[in-house]
Amino acid sequence: MIIRTVIIVALSIYAAFLTMRHNMHMFQLNGYQNDEHVNWLKKNRRQQWLLYYGMILGLLKCLVFVIEVMLLQKVVQMSAPHLLSSQALAPQILTSQLETLLIVVNVICVVLDVLIILTLLLDILVYRALRRLNTKKKLVYTPRVKRMVVTITVLSVVLVAMMCVLLGFGALSGAALLIASLQIFMNMAANIINRPIEKSVNNYYINDAKRKLKSVPDLKIIGVTGSFGKTSVKFYLQTLLRAKYNVLVTPESYNTPMGITKTIREYLKPTHEIFVCEMGARKVGEIKEVCDIAPPHHGVITSVGPQHLDTFFSIENIKKTKFELADALPQGGILFLNGDNEYIQDKSREYSNKIYYHSQKAGSGYYAKDISVSQFGTEFTVVTPSGEEERFQMKLVGLHNVINVVGAIAVANTLEIALKDLKIPVRRIKPIPHRMEMKEHGNVTIIDDAFNSNPVGSKAAVETLALFDGIRILVTPGMVELGEEEDEYNFKFGTYAAECCDYILLVGRKHVEPIKNGVLSKGFPEEKCIVFNKVEEAISYAYSIKGEGHKYILLENDLPDNY
Repeated sequence: MIIRTVIIVALSIYAAFLTMRHNMHMFQLNGYQNDEHVNWLKKNRRQQWLLYYGMILGLLKCLVFVIEVMLLQKVVQMSAPHLLSSQALAPQILTSQLETLLIVVNVICVVLDVLIILTLLLDILVYRALRRLNTKKKLVYTPRVKRMVVTITVLSVVLVAMMCVLLGFGALSGAALLIASLQIFMNMAANIINRPIEKSVNNYYINDAKRKLKSVPDLKIIGVTGSFGKTSVKFYLQTLLRAKYNVLVTPESYNTPMGITKTIREYLKPTHEIFVCEMGARKVGEIKEVCDIAPPHHGVITSVGPQHLDTFFSIENIKKTKFELADALPQGGILFLNGDNEYIQDKSREYSNKIYYHSQKAGSGYYAKDISVSQFGTEFTVVTPSGEEERFQMKLVGLHNVINVVGAIAVANTLEIALKDLKIPVRRIKPIPHRMEMKEHGNVTIIDDAFNSNPVGSKAAVETLALFDGIRILVTPGMVELGEEEDEYNFKFGTYAAECCDYILLVGRKHVEPIKNGVLSKGFPEEKCIVFNKVEEAISYAYSIKGEGHKYILLENDLPDNY
């Protein structure tokens, strides 16, 4: 028994590490939010069925061991000398029966230990494989994650020790498997335990960031938010505003309170004149939280749409949250709004001192006209509210890129950069990685739009694909985080794609059935709408498609690791 227990403990330590690391990774992708992680666990319970099985097996081993101990105690009692006299035939028979039962229970314990070893070996194999698969955005060992790991380790050791004290050393094998399996929930427990610590740490960093902002009193903060397009507009603004100003922007997709706090503390200098601050949210009130840290002087709302409906629950909540930026603007602050977006048009009636920008239609504010697209980029003319016009060229493609650039031009021009002085900066704008990024490979052009697709962006992407003259191929796993309306939006996406593509290659059978139904509802040839298990298989097939003309392969969305 000791050898089996040693083997089980050694395997369980490694298995617990692997399962903890995987679930910590998913927890980080779910924003360290217990409620979001619970919803994720419900949706993905089949992925980690082995841990649920391990919990049952671990508890069963502990229970059988307790029964074994009780039987052993009974046998010892019944074997006492005063019960084994010649007049005590009945106790002798009962003792014999108990001994037989004890042997059976002991055999069951051995079998359970073997099953525990096999389960732990499977845990190790499965979670090593999951680590290799989950490579899009790896687990970042932030100070918060390190603190949670310490808490989980202490909690796990304490629980094992308590079970051994209460049940006996023989329960160690069951307890070890149980704790390894409970790692699926340990991150949430550690999150609750560490909450006071995290709050005090965050408050310290936030207050330090506020102090640093006050040390640069002439700094103008431009808040940028939206359901989609905010990261693109942020970087376009960086390129355009640098024609006149010293500009700081939040790096990558930093748009949470702590990401913005980190940017201010580590990168803000006294020489900066403008801080372009991307503001993200997954729940009502989170834009206000960011604005309290970095109070904006002007704001840009790039879009309102069905994004993160799993946590917002309704479009009304999304509208309310995005316009928390508008509510935070001071007297005289200017609100720049995407005039093509119907939700923004509806909500913006409540606000004054606003400037709209549009992609193709004339209206109040800035708008684009005479748009032409090729594989080399886009040309368009921008018209200002005063009627001034200027022709622009850029390397980007897609109508949603046009409106995002027009929005950036509107902000830069309003901040006293002449329209003609923006022509060269617009030409310098680089594609944001995985957002309609063009990549040439001989006779094949990859249009990489793999970053976080949404209903509006996906429609614009396939409509842009339709503008190219050649073989037009869509590769997509569909869209997620759209709540109860996810299937409906994916079905509509299929109908749009059917009218714009020559081939539609769907990835992963979990999400793509509604898209396929939408595609086929438009009479699209079924033999040209194919489902693959992996994106690599779909791309390989796309390259193998024969036909005359240049091939354009649109990669629309790439599901995050937690999907």
